This record gives sequence, C-alpha cells and structure tokens, in this order.
Amino acid sequence: MSQIKVAFWNVENLFDATTDPSDIALDFEFTPAHGWTEEMYQKKLINLAQVVAQMHNGLMPDLLGVCEVENKKVLEDLTANLPGNDYAIAHHESSDKRGIDTSLLFRTSVFDLTAEPIPHVIHLRYPTRDIYEVHLKVKSNNAELVVFVNHWPSRMNGTYETEPFRITVAEHAGRLVDNILKLPRTGWTDPVKPTLAEINAQWNRNVLLMGDFNDEPYCRSIVDYLQASTGIDRLEEDIKTSNGTAIPALSDYLKKEAYLFNGMGTFLGRPDEGTHYYSDATNTMNVLDQFIVSKGLYFGKQQLKWKADAVQIFKQAVMAPGDKKRPKGLVRKNGMITDPGFSDHFPITGVLDMV
Repeated sequence: MSQIKVAFWNVENLFDATTDPSDIALDFEFTPAHGWTEEMYQKKLINLAQVVAQMHNGLMPDLLGVCEVENKKVLEDLTANLPGNDYAIAHHESSDKRGIDTSLLFRTSVFDLTAEPIPHVIHLRYPTRDIYEVHLKVKSNNAELVVFVNHWPSRMNGTYETEPFRITVAEHAGRLVDNILKLPRTGWTDPVKPTLAEINAQWNRNVLLMGDFNDEPYCRSIVDYLQASTGIDRLEEDIKTSNGTAIPALSDYLKKEAYLFNGMGTFLGRPDEGTHYYSDATNTMNVLDQFIVSKGLYFGKQQLKWKADAVQIFKQAVMAPGDKKRPKGLVRKNGMITDPGFSDHFPITGVLDMV
C-alpha cells in the first residue's frame, strides 16, 4: 500500500539576517547587532535541514507544515539545504505583528496544487497568525486533500489569561472546516436538490489540520470549540434524512457541526512526553503540536486514510544532546544570540495510506 509521509514543525524564529525597514516583521532581535549574523542564520538552516532529512527513515516528508518563518526566502534557503529537493512552497506574508508565518511545503512529484492557497486572518485586538488553507490533489490516485496549517496565539502571558484568544481562533478554524465539509445552503432551494449521497460525499472529504495549537489535546479550545477529540465516538455516523424525507431538512443540516479526530492522544499521560518543554509549568513537556483529521480521512472514505498508529514525536538525539526529553532551541546570553539551536519544539510525523 502506498503511503504519503507527513510532518509538522514549529521551527522557532527562522529569520534571515537582513534588516529591511520595509519588512513587516518586527525582527529587531534577529539582527547582527544582537548576534543574529549570516553565519548564525546559515547554521540554523543546516540544523533544521539535518533533522528534516532524517524524517521518515531518511525518506523525508511529502508534506511538511511549518510555522515561525519570516518569509518565503527563508523556506527557499531551507529547501536548498535538503537532498533531492523537489518541494514547492505555499506561503503568504501574514499580518502577524511579529511577521512570523505558517507555510506548507509539498513534493511536486506527489501533489498538484489545485487552488490558490487562502490565508485566513483572525483579528483579536491585533491580527494573529494566519490559518493557512491549501488544496492539493494526489497525482497517483487523484485523491483530494485540504490542509490547514495552524499557529494559535501564544501562552506567553499566562495559559488561562490567553485562553480566550485560542478559543476565538478555534471557533474560526471549526467554521473553516465546516465550510469544506458542508454544501452551501443555497442548494436546498435550487430546483435540483443534492442527493443524500452527494451530501455525505461532501461530509467525508479529506481534511488535515496540523500545527502548533499552543493548547493540549484535552484543552477547551481543542475539545469544545474546534470539536476535536482523541476518541472516535462522534465520528462514526453519516448524515441521515429527517422524518423519512429523501434528504435532511435544511434547518437540521445547518445545525450540523463537524467533529474531528485528534491524532495525538497516545502521547497524553506519559511522563516527560511532549513536543515542547516549558520549565514553569507543572507538566514541563506539553503536547502543543498536533495532527487533527476529518471523519472521512480517519476512516478512509475518499482514497486516503489516516494511519492512527504511525504518529511520532520526532526526537533525534542531535536535537536534544544528553537528554532526549528537551529540544535544543535558541540560546541567548546577556541579550545576545550565541547559538541558533534547532527549535524549542520537536517535530511530529504521520502517515496517510492511499486506499
């Protein structure tokens, strides 16, 4: 059975070493004056590429979501350091106040881009990072896949103090998923209404969310607002008719909300297991980076199936020398950057089976 190799990584402040007054990024700390030199930048690229090249037993991912990148150029520089590079880059300059973006890299030998990617800006008091929507088609079997790359608001000012921001983004992300999985309401008033089979075909589309959600799989933003669970109880049923009619009543259909499967449940409850280390928390290792899939993708309804037992937190010894529990990120001393490190997040990897 053929497989598609998937990965996501928060690459922690992948900024170039130039200072451009016209750049939206507030990268004042990533300048030569603060130790972020061209040499430091090149070392960061080599470190990142070294890890990506080892993913999936050295075969590298076919689909790689990233966040905390400054611009498309840094991704071009990153892919230039990868062996046998055939990655296309889907990227948009976001309006985030720090200028850090979400992006998707995909192998052109595996995927075709079927529509212009859509950056979804969520406005809090200020615009936060985009939810980046990318529509792909698998070349070998024509399966469609919609990917949403996420980087939800930080916990920097306190987990509970900032929770409302992530809930706001979760609601927005849930609505975007519903828009993919549900037919527009205008179809119910057309002379030729959709069939139940057409309604369920839409409901079972392949949707993959990946990202740094800055909340764990059991947090309210994920469970109650995005409606993603580590169980499958709410995924099992297709859409049914209403009171013996051929299709659901429009009023019933409009109330329908998509439930999703969170692929990271296996890592919960394990001591010192997670993707991100935070020393001030009771549980110092957090599972902030996640894969979340639609019902159709989980059950393999439309030519692609999420391989639930293949998810890994990708912990290479080079990223965590002497202690694989903690990823080695950026190092500062006295306000100066002294080592670019790799990232303060471990990557995550997963697999899609072609069925």
